[in-house]
Amino acid sequence: MTRRFSYVESDKDAKAPSSRIRAEPIFVATARRSPHADYVEELYRLDAQGARYSTNITEDALLDIVGLIKKYKYPVEVHKVVTEDGYILEMQRIPHGRDQNNRPDPKKPAVLVMHGLFASAADWVLMGPGLGLAYVLAEAGYDVWLGNARGTYYSRAHIKLDPDNDSEFWKFSWEEIGSRDLPAMIDYTLQVAGKKRLHYIGHSQGTTVFWAMGSLRPEYNSKIIAMQAYAPVAYLEHNANRLLNIIAPYANSIEALASLIGKNELFGRSDFFTNLGMRFCADGTFFQAMCTNMLFVFAGRSEDMHNATMLPVKLGHTPAGIAVRQIAHYGQLINNNFFRRYDHGRLTNWSVYRSFTPPRYDLSLITAPVFLHYVDDDVFADVRDVRKLHAQLGRSVGMFRVPHATFSHLDFMWGTGAKDLLYDRTVQLMRSLGDE
Repeated sequence: MTRRFSYVESDKDAKAPSSRIRAEPIFVATARRSPHADYVEELYRLDAQGARYSTNITEDALLDIVGLIKKYKYPVEVHKVVTEDGYILEMQRIPHGRDQNNRPDPKKPAVLVMHGLFASAADWVLMGPGLGLAYVLAEAGYDVWLGNARGTYYSRAHIKLDPDNDSEFWKFSWEEIGSRDLPAMIDYTLQVAGKKRLHYIGHSQGTTVFWAMGSLRPEYNSKIIAMQAYAPVAYLEHNANRLLNIIAPYANSIEALASLIGKNELFGRSDFFTNLGMRFCADGTFFQAMCTNMLFVFAGRSEDMHNATMLPVKLGHTPAGIAVRQIAHYGQLINNNFFRRYDHGRLTNWSVYRSFTPPRYDLSLITAPVFLHYVDDDVFADVRDVRKLHAQLGRSVGMFRVPHATFSHLDFMWGTGAKDLLYDRTVQLMRSLGDE
């Protein structure tokens, strides 16, 4: 496990230790800055009163999410939630804003924000104040709760199982995240916040898990004011994600193969990606353009929304770890063109489902109001698949296009224009629905 650093207040102590990872780039043959470098440095330099913060990208790559939030002077709480099957989940809470709506208020509406595949709650804050969704929501007057799915860096714990030694820990798909993690986090949030219902925002897998919860545990629909679905994923007939399409043909055997070689976890947060980001992808490095292009290959091109200066911070926090079964389950959906439960094999399917084939999720049981936010060219959430989802949901309010031709799948989290193009509209929609 990668060790992360907490933020300390004094300038002298704020420098992250450098013995573990050297910050200076190795290759500097062609010095370059991303098109957004000046803009990013300005955001990181000033707060509302003009006080200097930091232009230290390396520090932000090394800090954990709590350290990041504290560094930028936002209030933060850490909460531990235990699921019915013993997984210990960490949630981070930003109870109020820094510059606006900056006092505790029990009347604030609560919102639960859920990350996508390979990600964690850190993706909603790493772009910094003014850009990160969590900060935007806090400034808009919301009590912000950030969820972390089981198996991610912040929820890699269990009351009995050891993720490093017990393969049983990793026997879950995104279905268990939906049917067990989400209910536990929703109930906990409502209890602590003193609310009957909350808003929900999910990105990519964060939408898939909501469909699983709403269909398998429909009683939770009544606890949702509305669901804002960013890049919604259920059907994958038109998926163009290269990684998933490579894996899909082996979806029914990949988990067994991984177990044989003792690999139950994929892409856990590690020094490798942090080093990669700072040594090869930072401003001034020869390979920064290659890092950008690799990101585009797997997530879709979006030159004018992409911020290359922030690549070290992005890779310092993402990927954050998944179970092999999560990606295998998506592969099964691609192969069969159904939105259905995990295929364990005929005999195990009969034991689990009383059917030789996995049953489909009943999307009509999802009766919470759903707002589907989509883009023109999404390699994972193709608009044709989103339309199919829209037609089958029990209460889809409508499809809402992000008004930008090259807005991509990752731009929902990291896009430099996400606030103006998406987050502000999301807040308007949430406000129109009331608090409870």
